Amino acid sequence: MNPYERLEKHHRQLFHLDHVEAITAWDEATMMPKGGGSARAAALATLAELRHERACDPAVADLLGTAEAADLDDWQRANLAHMRRRHTRANALPSALVGARSRARSRCEQAWRELRPNNDWDGIRPLLEAVVKIEREAAQALGEALGCSPYDALIDEWDPGLRQAQIDPIFAELEDFLPDFIEAAVTASERRAAKAPAGPFSIPDQRALAEKIMAALGFDFSHGRLDVSHHPFCGGVPTDVRITTRYREDDFMPALMGVIHETGHGRYEQGLPPRWLDQPVGIAQGMAIHESQSLFFEMQLARSPAFMRFAAPLMREAFSAQCAAQPAAFEEQNLSALFRGVKRSLIRVDADEATYPTHILLRYGIERDLIAGTIAVADIPERWAEGMKRLLDLDTRGDYKNGCLQDVHWPAGLFGYFPSYTLGAITAAQLFAAVKRAIPDVDDHIARGEFSAITDWLSQNVWSQASRENLGDLLTRATGEPLTVKPYRAHLEARYLDA
Repeated sequence: MNPYERLEKHHRQLFHLDHVEAITAWDEATMMPKGGGSARAAALATLAELRHERACDPAVADLLGTAEAADLDDWQRANLAHMRRRHTRANALPSALVGARSRARSRCEQAWRELRPNNDWDGIRPLLEAVVKIEREAAQALGEALGCSPYDALIDEWDPGLRQAQIDPIFAELEDFLPDFIEAAVTASERRAAKAPAGPFSIPDQRALAEKIMAALGFDFSHGRLDVSHHPFCGGVPTDVRITTRYREDDFMPALMGVIHETGHGRYEQGLPPRWLDQPVGIAQGMAIHESQSLFFEMQLARSPAFMRFAAPLMREAFSAQCAAQPAAFEEQNLSALFRGVKRSLIRVDADEATYPTHILLRYGIERDLIAGTIAVADIPERWAEGMKRLLDLDTRGDYKNGCLQDVHWPAGLFGYFPSYTLGAITAAQLFAAVKRAIPDVDDHIARGEFSAITDWLSQNVWSQASRENLGDLLTRATGEPLTVKPYRAHLEARYLDA
């Protein structure tokens, strides 16, 4: 094998280790008995150390240098660039730190699953302090290797090349726009006066409806499945996608929207180019694009009036007894109004599209300062309460379960991830605006439950490109311009202000 081929083989082995870690982590979140936690944390730490040692193989540096001079096509050249970036990141961290990082994350995440329902901030705080301490250490080392700030180094893990300097002006524009917009959107929502269908809605019925809609959206169940977890997520690998949700018997919409959201993630994973699945260039471009796919499915598609013309009959069929008892609640117009409802709420994953960005602005500011060391873990509840009051006029003092403990991200050490949610929403609106230009009768397709033209466009312009391009180049090619807030603001105003 030539040097480039040896590098492909090396990264194929790393991908296989990532495959094992992904499925093991899914099992930890969905199936593992409580007593397995300690041993699982140790096993995952050992796996992380072994993978890290393999990634830091001294021979890789020489192979990268030699392969630079080889005759490579565009995909191979992009793959080589990603290999070099990964090698730089891996060598910035010693194996002992990688193992300690994995152990701290596992202990804190497992404790979070038990302590959050009990509103136990004092119980989780020392474990979270251990996570933050080691994340700061890792961020410092990564920042020095990449030539950027510690927090930028963590953002770079999720969105290669993205920096705080690019995010700050976008978020500043949103923070200026959102308060007045939300006030007007809440007023418009109250005028629509939608009535939520009353349960109970059995979990088997909810699951059957969710799977029917997943299938309509093109999810491949021969390479994926739907399960239950404390926190909805999409995991696994492209050939074995693991989606989870959580159900409430009094309200079927949160679980259904969660499933549609994760189906967007899953379709992206299943649509990545098979030739490159075990190579760095073959993974998703970054989490902003990944979140754009989930939000494209959930927000741009599923909360549109056109989608309700397709979905309302399926809902009436799934919950026939409830529909018979309250037919007005299951009418298309009422359901559509419900899906366009705007209400200030405490929980990010249950927030409507209009208020959701405020939840991200809050988390972004806290974790940015936490990694910079300008605030401590002990300061999080106060910062959280101040931000919720300022952004949404809600009081979270003393309510840790529905406040700063509601997300798994910080206990799991996923700092730098939160910005991708709102960047993804902005990207989704920009992509959907381009879809409407390419498919002028797109609403008719959606109303008929025919999504292939839309997903074919996404496949051609996003999924099949994997990580060959950076975010700006991908969006410019697909939509004609780099990331911009304008389509997102226009979408929000048109949908929620009846503009």
